[in-house]
Amino acid sequence: MLFVTTYKLDELAVEAGVAPRTVRYYVQRGLLPAPEFRGKDTAYGREHLARLRAIRVLQQAHLPLEEIQARLAGAGVDEIERIATAAPPRAAAAPCPGPDAAPPAPGGGAARGERWERVEIADGVELHVRSDAPERSRRIALDIESRYATLAPKGSR
Repeated sequence: MLFVTTYKLDELAVEAGVAPRTVRYYVQRGLLPAPEFRGKDTAYGREHLARLRAIRVLQQAHLPLEEIQARLAGAGVDEIERIATAAPPRAAAAPCPGPDAAPPAPGGGAARGERWERVEIADGVELHVRSDAPERSRRIALDIESRYATLAPKGSR
């Protein structure tokens, strides 16, 4: 007898380390197949869990959802599980300039016409947010800035 593991929405979300809302969103966007409906219960399976884990790995590699969807499209469960268990690729680190190096020119390396906003976190530490970044990204930068402000001793910023 073959035993197939199925999950209810909350169980799948816990197992994958995401919110149930995220699972629903990924189904809506087409990153996850629609779940099976069994009477009043919705059943998610092995492929759903593997896809959620693969999505997380690919997001850690900073891939946008559109590219993640394209990479997973048509992939079998075994291939998706290989992606899910792979370590995210690491970007090559840029050499750190010495203490006497001049700071890069504002907007250096940016594509022509691309605008960036600078969020200063601490003396010598800043985040750069592209002006057309999604609202969620902007909120993340501001959240980091406000969290640091509440942790930093007065006068250290």
